This record gives sequence, C-alpha cells and structure tokens, in this order.
Amino acid sequence: MDTKRTGLSGILVTAIGCIIALGGAAFSAGKEPSYKLIKRVPVGGEGGWDCLTVDSSAKRCYISHQSHVVVLDIAKDTVIGDISNTPGVHAIALAYGLHKGYISNGGDNSVTVFDPNTLKETGRIKVGDRPDVILFDPATKHIFTFNGGSKDSTVINADNDTVIGTIPLGGKPEFAVSDEKGRVFVNIEDKSEIAVIDAQKLTVTSRWPLAPGQEPSGLAIDRRNQQLFSVCSNGKMIITDYTTGKVIATPDIGKGPDGAAFDPETGLAFSPNGQDGTLTVIKEETPGQFKVVQTVTTVPLARTMALDMRTHLVYLVTAKLKAPAPGEAPAQGGRRRSFEPGSFEVLIVGPAAK
Repeated sequence: MDTKRTGLSGILVTAIGCIIALGGAAFSAGKEPSYKLIKRVPVGGEGGWDCLTVDSSAKRCYISHQSHVVVLDIAKDTVIGDISNTPGVHAIALAYGLHKGYISNGGDNSVTVFDPNTLKETGRIKVGDRPDVILFDPATKHIFTFNGGSKDSTVINADNDTVIGTIPLGGKPEFAVSDEKGRVFVNIEDKSEIAVIDAQKLTVTSRWPLAPGQEPSGLAIDRRNQQLFSVCSNGKMIITDYTTGKVIATPDIGKGPDGAAFDPETGLAFSPNGQDGTLTVIKEETPGQFKVVQTVTTVPLARTMALDMRTHLVYLVTAKLKAPAPGEAPAQGGRRRSFEPGSFEVLIVGPAAK
C-alpha cells in the first residue's frame, strides 16, 4: 500500500442512527443489507494518505495523512485530534488491553508509540526500511511492522516496546491479519502469495500461492470459517482456506483495490476499488460459493478502508487530484500524484434504509 499508488451534504446524525437500526434488523433476519454512500466528512489539509483504523469501543477512526494522523470521532463525525510528527505515515495499530497505539512511519523507518487517551507520543522505535502495514497480535502481544524496503517484518514486544526480532519475508509485504491463536498471515505483493508467520517463534512456516490473483494488497480474515480474503490488482478477490492454504474462490472485484474487510456478523467481505470509485460487497451464498451481492458507487481514489464492527459502517478516504500545470504531463507510473489542498475527506458507506 504505497502512497504513490493511492493514491456533508450530509444526512443528519439521527437519520444515521435509524439506518444503523434498520441494518441491524436486516442482519438478524439473515439478509445482507443494501449499502450506499450516506455521508461525506470534509477533513482538509494537504498530501496523500494510506491506511485508516477504527476503534469501535472508543468510537474513533485513526486516519493516516501524509505526515500526521487525523483522529475522527465517529459518533459525531468530527475531527477531535491529531498526532503529529509521523513522516510518511502508513498505518495505525491499537494494542487493546495495553492502552497503547502504534504508527508506522515510512519516512524515517520508525514506529511512533502513543497514548490513545491523550494522543501524545510516548516513544519511538527504529524498525526496518520503509515500514508500511503494522499489526498487533493479541495472542503474543507482539507488534509486527511489515517493511516494504527491507522486505521483512520487525517484531516489537508491546509490553516494553523493545524490538525482539526481524523476520525475512522474501518479498514486499502488504496487509496482514492475525488468527489470534499464534499465526499471522501477510500478503506478499511481488510474489503473489501469502506468507504464514509463527507469531511466537518469529519464523515463516508456509507460503501459499494466490494464483490467479496478482499483486495482492488488502487482506481480511473470517476467523469463524477460517478464511482469508486477498484483494489483487488484476481485479480478483482470492479467498483462501487458512487451514489448508488452498484457494477456494476467486470472485471478481473492481480496479485499483488497496484494502479489504470482513464483517463477521453479516458475513460480508468488502473491497474498496480506487480506480473504479466503487466498493465491492461479496457474500458466501453456499459453502465455497461466493457471489458479488452489490457494487456500491463511492468516489475515485477511495481505495483503503476500515470497518466499524459495532455499526457496520464502512469508512474510506479520498481527495481530488490536482490538475497538472500548463505543459506538465499528468502523473503516472512511479510519479507521485498531488492533490487539491483542502479536498481530503472521509466517506461513510452504510446500510440503506428499506
């Protein structure tokens, strides 16, 4: 999830509450809800972005934005704070139970440790080259950074914030998830595979090919049914049985995904597609048979996401591309794109009222 690739006329809060209530009724009836873009929250500022993380219990969303982290109150949909000095920020992990947060800073190869109550930095840890995704594994209380430059994972003991190991990954890591029982799974983008990590021994134990998927980025997990959902740059979601490592389904998604999520209550998997400006919603209709149940129109460049498990709302971020100056060629390939100042915003997608 490199930033180079990324990348209200509003509904009333009371109306959102009604929508959520209706969604909950639909969930209990065993039917998937119909989703739509229900709100756009202006944030402003300048620069690109990468991951965002929802803390459902605290009703907050942490959003990476160039060199700082924006903190959104998702009960009121207002910005309530900011964590500064996070150069080249990529992602945010929360160590539940330890009252700590961790931010991967790709710009200076470090991790910021912060207090979620005060949003103040409490420490800084040097890690591998260009840390991208960051993950807390509750089974071991380890923080894993997945370093795109050094193609490895730095492991931090979250009890005392010390580095306890480095795991070579043999390729460029992208998103990762934990089964919360001692294993961590990570997409390896340039190898089109999943690497399986023993979170206690700090070793790679298996490598599972994702063909026909290519260049996987976003990864989500269904722990109850023991399945992984890898979104790939060639318009495929590769669904893997993580007891065997076998691919069990390959439904089509949109173009330009860089995130994924799975909602265990609804049984829905999501792929945000930045190139298309859509959100693909997928459901397992019968064992092993997955179907696209909806393609939601969002906004172009909205390619990373977070899911609030409490409300079932999907959060995405985007901004408007800056038009090239006269005579300047549009940004493409490896060239970084620039965005219109002040256009950065949060998109909220949720169940539509019936």
